[in-house]
Amino acid sequence: MARYTGPACKLCRREGTKLFLKGDRCLSGKCALDRRPNVPGPHTANRKAPKEYGMQLREKQKARRYYGVLEKQFKGYYEKAEKMEGITGENLLILLERRLDNVVYRMGMADSRREARQLVIHGHFRLNGQKVNVPSMIVRAGDVVTLREASRSSEKFKTLIEGLNTRVIPKWIDLDKDQVIAKINALPTREDVDFPFEEHLIVELYSK
Repeated sequence: MARYTGPACKLCRREGTKLFLKGDRCLSGKCALDRRPNVPGPHTANRKAPKEYGMQLREKQKARRYYGVLEKQFKGYYEKAEKMEGITGENLLILLERRLDNVVYRMGMADSRREARQLVIHGHFRLNGQKVNVPSMIVRAGDVVTLREASRSSEKFKTLIEGLNTRVIPKWIDLDKDQVIAKINALPTREDVDFPFEEHLIVELYSK
């Protein structure tokens, strides 16, 4: 299964914004973007401001990296969003929000989407009672995501469960914090995407 294995903090520095790829570390003084806000690579001080194409490309890369999706897969999401009713850019973000690894992160069972991806791959979660290990699965309204019973005894999940009371769970996920059962009570909307994307730039890029 293809995935990015390079340094996560380098991606935040390249996009010039925190993508929260390392969970709480991104909010601490250890954040690489706070210590080295310049773009990685040589001669960064002499780089000119991006033009129209550059702005569109950076917005696409920002969304792709925020959700942990590779290029070919991201384009597939865009093509699917384009065929759906409604606004293409909003459809794209909603599809990305509906990824299983994102749902696991949103329900507070991982410190980052990168970690959520790994936990899903390792089989710690069930979807509608069935074992799943594919992070890119798209959830539907009415689906139920649960933590595998055998995983509840691990120190990692004990810590995450104890911290659920301080986590903000989006309204489209109905979470039983004691049993760690999340029901998708509705599909997310554009307002549920809490990162300031300018999705129209992504649409303009793919429309060329």
